[in-house]
Amino acid sequence: MPIFTPLSVVIGILFSDYFTSLPFLIPWVFAIMTFSGGMNSDLKSFGRVIAHPWPILVTFFILHLWMPLVAWGTGKLLFADDPLTMTGLILGMIIPTGVTSFIWVSIYKGNQVLALTIILIDTLLAPLLVPYLLSLFVGKLVMINSLEMMKGLLFMIGLPSLFGMLLNEVSIGAIPQKVGPVLAPFTKVGLNFVVMVNSSAIAPYIFPINKKLLIIAAAVGAIAFIGYLCSRLIGKLLNWKREEIVTLTFCGGMRNITTGAVIAIAYFPYEVSIPVVLAMVFQQVLASLAGRFLRLRPDKGRKATASP
Repeated sequence: MPIFTPLSVVIGILFSDYFTSLPFLIPWVFAIMTFSGGMNSDLKSFGRVIAHPWPILVTFFILHLWMPLVAWGTGKLLFADDPLTMTGLILGMIIPTGVTSFIWVSIYKGNQVLALTIILIDTLLAPLLVPYLLSLFVGKLVMINSLEMMKGLLFMIGLPSLFGMLLNEVSIGAIPQKVGPVLAPFTKVGLNFVVMVNSSAIAPYIFPINKKLLIIAAAVGAIAFIGYLCSRLIGKLLNWKREEIVTLTFCGGMRNITTGAVIAIAYFPYEVSIPVVLAMVFQQVLASLAGRFLRLRPDKGRKATASP
């Protein structure tokens, strides 16, 4: 993944013309990937997650308070005379957690039910949180099409995951043992396909490359890295189990860039969308490298109470 994900970004940008007609496949690819991940969980896990909501609250603190403040501080430091770029940095950290975080959590054997719960709750609250936080940090009130967000989330994440968990429950783990190894390679191939298609959408925003674009890219990359790093460190300081640290790292580090881009284009000038769409590149690349620089090694079946 540390090799193929950055390569997928480059391929998507350089051959964007070939991918612009493929976004309609993304929901179906996601549905298969989340179905595969859902088969590794069971319905009882939901009860345990709801009964112990502390990890959810900590993730929300990182997503909607700490990281927006980091983006605001970075904007003040580097773009005090450029309010549009500063707005884009803040918007990129206000939007809900990324749907792809569930796939990364699955790959690194995190707590998939916890990740699913965070994604669902955060998306449900987005129509309330995003306008309020934008008004607080930027001074602009926007409206979000919550119905479309929820329809897409149910098709890509909710229903496939629930179906996978039900199959696991009914078959007492027999079906996942047979189907899981077949679908496992598709998860990584499918994720790289999603990265290629999404990366193709940012090609118009990064050419021609100039000094200002490079500074914005460096700022976006630094903020994205801080998101992963702080999430990892907070989970470690709280002495969480390894699978919870993995989940916090990816859910706290990723954002739903599609939602951010839609808001930026609909309500703001063109310049605001540049930091938002650039975040797409850095989020996926840093996620692919997280196993190395954050030492989130895939679990080999050992019982570890914390990440090594």
